[in-house]
Amino acid sequence: MENIIKCLHCGKSNYKKKGFRKTQNRGKIQKFYCFECHRYFTNDEGFYRMRNSEEKITECIDLYFSNLSSRKVRNHLRRHRPKNASHETILNWCRKYVLKVTKYTETLQPQLSGQFYADETEIDREKDHNDIFWCNVDWGTRYINATLYSPYDQNLNDATKFMEKIKQSKRLPKYIQTDAGVFYPTAFKSVFYSNRGKRDEQPEHRINNVSKTGKHNVRIESVFMKVKDRTQDFRGLKALWSAPILMQGIILQHNYIESHTTTGQVPSELAGLKLECGVNRWLGLIKLATFNKV
Repeated sequence: MENIIKCLHCGKSNYKKKGFRKTQNRGKIQKFYCFECHRYFTNDEGFYRMRNSEEKITECIDLYFSNLSSRKVRNHLRRHRPKNASHETILNWCRKYVLKVTKYTETLQPQLSGQFYADETEIDREKDHNDIFWCNVDWGTRYINATLYSPYDQNLNDATKFMEKIKQSKRLPKYIQTDAGVFYPTAFKSVFYSNRGKRDEQPEHRINNVSKTGKHNVRIESVFMKVKDRTQDFRGLKALWSAPILMQGIILQHNYIESHTTTGQVPSELAGLKLECGVNRWLGLIKLATFNKV
């Protein structure tokens, strides 16, 4: 993970170290003097002008997406940190850095097995309304490579959009297994089947009808159990503009932060993405997203 220091004002790398900037909660930060524009600057490692330390911010993000509500994370800070942050601030940190890291991870190309399991589930957002979360997981790596968050009930239009996202995920599947939802066959055919080429060379759609087989689509259901376990503790995701961002944070936690209990590895590593994240993987991802701006 190489950090090429550039002047924030002119973008050049002709500089020298020149003292420190004292901060209240982050200690001393190295200052630089640019020989090109003759201005001082500090290096941006993803936390530029943030008032709290990078360790504290990433700790809160990890705790939130691990399974603590923003208020429980706030209470954790009160018990273990000299300076506190409100639960609104913690949510703002989560949304800000999820968007930043997602922009970077979308440029990566995971090596997937092509054994896809897709399904949809209800997510609590408001007291009297549930949204639908569509999710596709590659079982060979446990990597989630396509999702869709929708405020509407299950329908053909959203199913087709979901299949389009799977197709755009840089790996044509060997097969996609779904449940017996009436919208899946039509959506699958419209996206993956064409009159060109041989049919046996095109992806296979496997349908698992629980009423006939007596077996649930457990490989995707295990992912949904983890997702629901987290959203239930949030007591709903509240605002529609915020909910998809927070759901994406849960996906990042699954793909890049936590080791899978069966494989003992992080799904991104199984998918061939050897990222230099260090022990604090959220901190490493944020710095990678900063150093590799797209």
